[in-house]
Amino acid sequence: MNNFKFVVSAPGKCMTAFALLLLLGCSATDSTIGTLPEKIDRYGLVTRHNITLTEPDTLASLSVGNGDFAYTVDISGLQSYPEYYENGVSLGTQSQWGWHSVPTDQNYTLEDVARYDTAANGRVIPFPVQHKGSGRMVDAMNWLRTNPHRLHLGVIGLVLLKENGEQAEIQELQKVDQKLDLWTGKIKSKYEVEGTPVMVELYSHQGEDAIAARITSPLISKQRLKVSLKFPYGADCHVCPGYNWDDQDKHTTTLARSESGVNQVQLKRQLDTTVYYTNVRWNEKGEFTEKEKHHYELIPSADQESLEFTVLFSQNQTNRIPDYEATEANSEANWKNFWTKGGAIDFSGSTDPRASELERRVVLSQYLTKIQCTGDLPPQETGLTMNSWYGKPHLEMHWWHGVHFALWNRLDLLEKSLPWYKKVMSKARATAKWQGYEGVRWQKMTDPYGNESPSSIGPYLIWQQPHIIYFSELVYRQHPNKETLEKYKDLVFETANFMASFPTYNQQDQKYHLASPLIPAQELFPAKETNDPPFELAYWHYALSVAQEWRLRLGLPEDEKWQAIINQLAPLAIKDGLYLPSATHPQAYEDDFYRRDHPVVLGAYGYLPLSEKIDTAIMMNTYKEILSKWQWETTWGWDYPMMAMSAAKLGAPEKAVDALFLDAQKNTYLPNGHNYQDKRLRIYLPGNGGLLTAVAMMAAGWDGAPDKPAPGFPDNGKWKVKWEGLHKMP
Repeated sequence: MNNFKFVVSAPGKCMTAFALLLLLGCSATDSTIGTLPEKIDRYGLVTRHNITLTEPDTLASLSVGNGDFAYTVDISGLQSYPEYYENGVSLGTQSQWGWHSVPTDQNYTLEDVARYDTAANGRVIPFPVQHKGSGRMVDAMNWLRTNPHRLHLGVIGLVLLKENGEQAEIQELQKVDQKLDLWTGKIKSKYEVEGTPVMVELYSHQGEDAIAARITSPLISKQRLKVSLKFPYGADCHVCPGYNWDDQDKHTTTLARSESGVNQVQLKRQLDTTVYYTNVRWNEKGEFTEKEKHHYELIPSADQESLEFTVLFSQNQTNRIPDYEATEANSEANWKNFWTKGGAIDFSGSTDPRASELERRVVLSQYLTKIQCTGDLPPQETGLTMNSWYGKPHLEMHWWHGVHFALWNRLDLLEKSLPWYKKVMSKARATAKWQGYEGVRWQKMTDPYGNESPSSIGPYLIWQQPHIIYFSELVYRQHPNKETLEKYKDLVFETANFMASFPTYNQQDQKYHLASPLIPAQELFPAKETNDPPFELAYWHYALSVAQEWRLRLGLPEDEKWQAIINQLAPLAIKDGLYLPSATHPQAYEDDFYRRDHPVVLGAYGYLPLSEKIDTAIMMNTYKEILSKWQWETTWGWDYPMMAMSAAKLGAPEKAVDALFLDAQKNTYLPNGHNYQDKRLRIYLPGNGGLLTAVAMMAAGWDGAPDKPAPGFPDNGKWKVKWEGLHKMP
C-alpha cells in the first residue's frame, strides 16, 4: 500500500502542498497525518457496536437524546420500572433548562458562608465554604449548595397488565430483545407478557426536547396496555435519580385539552417559581385521563393494536408537536450526519486482543457524549441521566467533557456551551473582585446562572481557570481569523488578567509562585499548606502564553505583567529525580496518604502542549513511580486517559494503551458504554470524554509528535489504526 499524507482542517481535507494549504485556508498549526487511503466504512464501524440486551440490567439502561435533553429507558422500552433501576443507571428525563429551587424567605449570599483565609503574601481572602452545626451560616450553606437543582421532568412508562389484572413485574417480561441502533438513534424493545408480544420503537427528536414512541401489541386491543405519565417534585439530593415523590402538595399539574381538535393535551407544571409544559400527542383514538394527582394515563382504544405518541417538554407553551414519523425522520437524518461528518477511528484490522473493546468504548462514548454533553451550558458529570452534586456542572470537568469534540471535527458541539461563559462573566468578575483579584475568577460547582456553590474544596481549586483560554485556542486553530479573535478575546483577556493577579512574587528567588490558599487538582492537599502544584504551574504558563499570543494576533502590544509571570514563573518542584505533586510536600512519594486521588502531575506533560519547562527523563521517572505504587481505587475515570496521553508524549505507546486498560474499577465501561466509578457514582462522563481525547491524540498526533502513523499507538504490528477527520492535539 502506498502511504500518503493529508491535512484535515474543518470542515474538509486538504493535501499537504503548502500552496494548496494557502489556497484552501487550512491551518498548518492544526495539520494531521494519516496513512491509509481507503475510506472507513462508517456504517459498519458504528453499527457493529449496537447494543443488544436480553434481560434486565440496572447498569445497562439505554438513553436517547440530543445534548439538551435526554431520556433513559428500562428493558420495557420506556420508563416502566424506575424503582428497579434507582441504584443503577437510573431512568432520567432531564434537560439543560429544567431547574428548580426550594423557596426561602432568606436572601442568602456567599458572604453568609464565607471563611477568611490569610494568603502567603498576608492578604485576607474570603472563600464560600461548608460549615457544620446549626444557625444561619449552616442554613445558608445547605440552601446555596442544593439550589437550584436539576429537575426530573417526568416518568413516562408503560402499564403492562397480566390476564389477572395485576401489573407485570420486570422479571416477568419474557423473550426480551432490546437494541439501540446507534446509526439512527432508535431503541427497539421486544418482549412478551404471558406469551403476548410487545414491541416499542423509540426516538428522541434532535431539535426538540421530545421523545416519540410506536407501540405494537395485542395487549392494546385487550385493554391491558396503557401509557403512564408521572410528575415529581424537585429533589435536592446529592446523587440520585432527581425525582421526589413525597411532596405532592408542593407542586401542581394542570391539564388543558387542545383546541385544534387533534389528539393532543398540554400539562402545565408549576414547582414554586419553576414553570414548564409537557405536551402529549397521539395518532389514534384514545383517552387521556387523570388517574391521581400528578399521574396521568393515555389509554389506547380497544379497536387497535398499535399506538404512536409524542411527549414534548418545553419552557413555553406550544401546539407544535412533531408526530412519530417526523421524529423518526429527524433522528435518522441527524444521527447519520453526526456519524458521517465527524472523525472516525477503525481498529478492525488489529490483532491486539484489546482493540475491539477499545473501539467499542470509543464508538459508545461518542454516542453518549453527543446526547449528554452538547447543550448550551457545561454538563454535569452524569450528563442528563441522573443527578450528581444536585445536577450542577463542575467547570474543572468541562475540559474533559468538551475538548474531544474539537479533535473529532465536531467543534460546533464544543462551541455550543462557550457563550455561557460570557453570560455568567459578571458573576465571575464579582468573585475576583470580592477576593481582591483582577479579571474574572471562574466558578467551580455552578448552575445555569453562574452562581458559585459553597464547598470545602471547590472554591480553592484553580485548574478550571485556564480552560476557556484552551477552548478559545482550539477554535482559533480551526478558524484562524479575526472573527474568532474578536469573538473570544474578552474571555481570554479577562481570564488572563485574573491569572496574572493570582501569583505571589517572592523577592528572594525572584519568582512568581502559585501560593496558598489553593487546592490542586489532586484534591487531598490542604488549601493552607499547598504551594506550586506542578500541573497548575504548567497550565498557568501555557494559558498566559496563549493569551499573550492573542494580543499579538490582534495587533496589540504584549502585556508586561503577563510576560513577567511567563518569564519568571516558579519551576516545577523536583526531589530524587521526581516531579513533586506540591512544592510544599516533599514527602509525597514516601507516604501512602499522598499516593491517591488524581495522579495529575502527569497532566503537566500529557494534558498540555509540550513545554521546555518539562524534563522528559524526570517525567518518565515520575510516571514509573506513580504506576508502581498508586492507590488506583481512589482515582477517577479521566485519570487513565490522562496517563495515556502522558505516556504517548513520553514515547511509550505501549504504556499509553496499557493505561487505557489499567485494571481498576473506575476504568470500567458498562454494556451501555458508561464509565462506572462506584456504587454512588455509577456513570461518569468525564471518563468517556477523556477516552475520546486520548485516542484521538494517539491516532492523529499532537504538536511536536513524531512524524509517523498513529504515533501514540505501539508500532509492534498488532495495531492497525485507520482514522479520518481528526485534528491534531495542541
